[in-house]
Amino acid sequence: MIIQENILLKNHTSYKIGGPARYFIEAKSVAEVQEALEFWKEKGIALFVLAGGNNILFSDGGFAGLVLKISLDSVRLSGEEIIVEAGAKLSDVVELAAKNGLKGIEWAGGLPGTIGGAVFGNAGAFGGEMKDIVVEVKSLDIRNPEKIVSRGNKECGFGYRTSAFKQIRNEIILEIKLRLQQGDSEEIEKAIKEHIRYRIERQPLEYPSAGSTFKNVDVNLVSEEQKKQWSAVLKTDPFPLVPVAHLFSEAGLKGKKVGGAMISEKHPNFFINTGGATASDVLDLISSAKKTIKERFGIELEEEVQIIGENGGIKF
Repeated sequence: MIIQENILLKNHTSYKIGGPARYFIEAKSVAEVQEALEFWKEKGIALFVLAGGNNILFSDGGFAGLVLKISLDSVRLSGEEIIVEAGAKLSDVVELAAKNGLKGIEWAGGLPGTIGGAVFGNAGAFGGEMKDIVVEVKSLDIRNPEKIVSRGNKECGFGYRTSAFKQIRNEIILEIKLRLQQGDSEEIEKAIKEHIRYRIERQPLEYPSAGSTFKNVDVNLVSEEQKKQWSAVLKTDPFPLVPVAHLFSEAGLKGKKVGGAMISEKHPNFFINTGGATASDVLDLISSAKKTIKERFGIELEEEVQIIGENGGIKF
């Protein structure tokens, strides 16, 4: 295990924003995760567990504790099941499934990040979610690093872009078992390519960002008049939702800037780094956008991006 100090977090996130981590450890085995946790306990500092860094905004001041990056990345096939370590790329799992004619994860075609991060936030798109294919998750209890916890699907507490792991934050995901189904290889490949094409055409992938900034709005949280008004733009992903991108368009927020941060004109739920953006720029833009939507539509938006302050993380 290598302990690094004062490592710039902007180099470990898709946003390319974030100051230095006091300590940074990249764990490539369960033993190294356990060793890193012993170091953390000895230091008595805050802990943040980093996956692919694709849905994270770190503070300009960095992180005063230990950032533990999970880089266990083996992927293996067992019949119609894929057993994958948390640090493996989601794209590698999609590719393995497609090569073996297994369907159920096509919706993730073109999504960045790791499989562990996808389970943590119950990632989903095009009507599919991780909860639909997860059979079992093995995790490590940070309070007792020798203890491996095994959870079935229902015990993972999956909800809209959340899970038990995101709520309790005292377990580190190590390994996931996915169950897929046999399908037509050509149809699977076609669906994956269509989803990749859709993302390239509709999302500002040429700029650093954290993906969707806010969760889409449950249609049950808007008025009957608004339901009728937005009926043509509602999406079922996985249940009827009002796209935040549409609200931003109606509110005239496309292209709004604060410093180097901008609300994308291509996909307004992406807050992009146009160059040199700071976390403060993004946070000011988030605050302004939330205020506008609240005043215009009476809707309180909920962030999907994780915002990590200098002294955030887990402490025991």
